[in-house]
Order: sequence, then structure tokens, then C-alpha cells
Amino acid sequence: MAMVTAGAAFGQDATAAAGLDVELNALVPSQKGCMMTFIAKNSMPTPLKKISFELAFFNEKNIVDRITVLDFRDLPVNKKRVRQFDMPGVKCETISRILINDTPVCDGAAPGECMKNLVTRSQISVPFEG
Repeated sequence: MAMVTAGAAFGQDATAAAGLDVELNALVPSQKGCMMTFIAKNSMPTPLKKISFELAFFNEKNIVDRITVLDFRDLPVNKKRVRQFDMPGVKCETISRILINDTPVCDGAAPGECMKNLVTRSQISVPFEG
């Protein structure tokens, strides 16, 4: 039984290893609005020279409040990168969830591969979806 469990766990690790992982790590009020912290890791076979994400922010009524594109710059293979963005005029406490709507720039991968391999997670109470 232990071997079956270990095999299942290994299979999950192998699947996760081929992704583009983006984690919402923190939302902190700032002087401008809301400072967002993300951790990204590219586990796809090729480095990404440049990647950007189009994010939709939902308010407390679950209505899209704004859509913006964030430039995550480069993402080398198997390296974690912390990216912070200060969103002017946004109150952190009004964000009910964040959705990655698209990857308008994904330089280094085949068309559609960034969205196809996207895996999102949140370390805070605000859901982060892809």
C-alpha cells in the first residue's frame, strides 16, 4: 500500500513540475493603494524572456472592478521570482478575488502554452484563479 501511495504522490509531483506556477502571496495597503506580492516559478521546458498577465479584480459585490496587465518580466526555468505591484486607487480590503484572464505576452513558449500550463494558488484569503 505504501508503494501505491508513493507512486501516486510521484505522479502528482511530475504533473506539477511542468507548470507555470503563480501564487498570490500578499495584499498590503500602501500609500498609493494596494501592494500586491506574487511568487512565480516557470517549470516549463524553456525560459520565458518576458511574460505578462492580464488580471481581473473583483470587488466585494463580485463585480469586475478593473482589468490590468502586469509585466512579470523574465522567468528563467526552475527559478522562483517575487514580483510586487502597487495598484493605485485600489483598497486591498475591497478585493474579493483575482482572475488571470490571459497572458498577452509569453515570449519563449509556443502560443497558448503559458495559459495551458498555468497553475494558480493563494496564500491569503483572497482567491486567485487562472
